[in-house]
Amino acid sequence: MAAVLLALGSAFLFGAMTVALRVALRAHPEPDVGAVASTVVALLVALAAAAVVPGDGDVPERTELAVFALAGLLAPGISQILFVLAVRDVGASRTSVIVGSAPLFGATLAIVLLDEPVEWPLVLGALLIVGAGVLLVGEAGRPAHLRVAGLAFAVAATVTFSTRDIVVRWYSEDAALASVEAAAAALVAGALVMLGWAAAVRRGALVAALSSRALLRFFPAGVLFGLSYVLLFEAYYRGKVTVVSPLVATESLWGVLLAALVLKRSELVGPRLFLGAALVVAGGALIGAHR
Repeated sequence: MAAVLLALGSAFLFGAMTVALRVALRAHPEPDVGAVASTVVALLVALAAAAVVPGDGDVPERTELAVFALAGLLAPGISQILFVLAVRDVGASRTSVIVGSAPLFGATLAIVLLDEPVEWPLVLGALLIVGAGVLLVGEAGRPAHLRVAGLAFAVAATVTFSTRDIVVRWYSEDAALASVEAAAAALVAGALVMLGWAAAVRRGALVAALSSRALLRFFPAGVLFGLSYVLLFEAYYRGKVTVVSPLVATESLWGVLLAALVLKRSELVGPRLFLGAALVVAGGALIGAHR
């Protein structure tokens, strides 16, 4: 039961973070700055949580630190860059719908890497998620800011999320680090990746991202992101990927609902988009229940 509540809490916070990012990018439309600033704030949140909820005091091995560093390199390291680009190019609601398809990619990875069988519930769940994608691609009334490349960024971010989840769950049972400490370790690795990326992409981007103005602008998104990340790790420490991942995918519905409430007409959230989010959640639930 605890894993269920933690996963749902992480999903709500992640959906809210997506909307907060979109709001911040309106005033500060620089994805490199947004990715770094939000992740730095998220890291501070995770470090504060680790200080408040200390672990068992066990000393982690180098292998363990390397595993969680790999998880952090994937997400938020690579994923947050792609995610912020997606939010900038297609908006918060549509990015949420695409990211909610993570169970499909998780099942695909399990089939390819773990030799899990292909059976009809997986196929039906995949068709529901693909149907949601068709609804998005076939939208007639798209927002003016929508760019097709943003859909590709969102899909790529979803793949990295799914891979991160499998890595975390695979190693969590043998980890000496507590879940909050593991989340902080992963965020350290992710923050280092993005700091290096910002420094390489644009001169002055790193300084801009760490300025008080940018940190304040992206502070709400970073706090929501950090809390969501901590709850996600705690959920994977307590429950299986097949349980946690479909529940986290409900962030699609939260993202669409909150975008409609906060961003209103700029996102052009209509029945078609709500239907797409519902199909994603239904497909993820079917895949998760079967696996």
